[in-house]
Amino acid sequence: MRFFRTRGRSDARRMAGTPLAEAKALYEAGRYAEAEAEARAVARSRSRDDEYAAVALNIAALAAGAQGRHAESLATYDEALPAFGRIFGAGHWLTLKLRSDRAQQMVSLGRYAECEAECAAVAEAAGRGTGPEMALLAAAARNGLVFALNGQGRHREAEALAREALAAHRAEDRTSLVLRLGLARSLNGQARHEDALTEAQGADELYRALPEHQRRPDTGAVEVALATALLGLGRTPDARRRAAAAHDACLASFGPRHRRTAEARTLLERIDGT
Repeated sequence: MRFFRTRGRSDARRMAGTPLAEAKALYEAGRYAEAEAEARAVARSRSRDDEYAAVALNIAALAAGAQGRHAESLATYDEALPAFGRIFGAGHWLTLKLRSDRAQQMVSLGRYAECEAECAAVAEAAGRGTGPEMALLAAAARNGLVFALNGQGRHREAEALAREALAAHRAEDRTSLVLRLGLARSLNGQARHEDALTEAQGADELYRALPEHQRRPDTGAVEVALATALLGLGRTPDARRRAAAAHDACLASFGPRHRRTAEARTLLERIDGT
């Protein structure tokens, strides 16, 4: 998830002229190493209780995670969280969103139970709130929870939660995309590959309709879901083509250490070993 609530022109207007404008623009352009360096420079240049310094750490954490440096990303979130609590308050949607983003880095480190507990807590807190920010945050936290459940092999629970979250979140946006991908993952985990393929194809249509800067964080995710379903259906050549495309795209966008790059590589090796 991105730090800022809004997307599009209003977000760009809000950030124009701030110390974070360059870091945010670099991140959205997929220039993650440059975005991280710029954000960390901003954080170092300001006092620890400065709002821009806190947000800069958030951008740095996002950018580090996008480069596959998941442990460093989590450490940066740990550094930012106390500042967010002091500046915005523990119950503010920005602080809760930081907790959700932090928890979802745990998935990349295999810390599924911890992610599950934190995302459940954030979803509950957001559910008690009001306004569009809290509603979006609740859906995002549920997405993290779906991923954590899938990671623990609890695919039926993940399916039920993903369907519930999709029913509550009707917008055709990136949140719907990641929830649909979580649903496809849960169906693949139950060997319901035909259903998973249908969901992945729907996710693919949604992905293609999103603006480029919103698609970029999910590079390769649709192809991984499609390849897994196709392999389960015995369509091995199609599965390999999708898996190879996912791996190449993730390698170019995120590098070899990123969780999704590794997942695509493992899937490709599995296909080649059949």
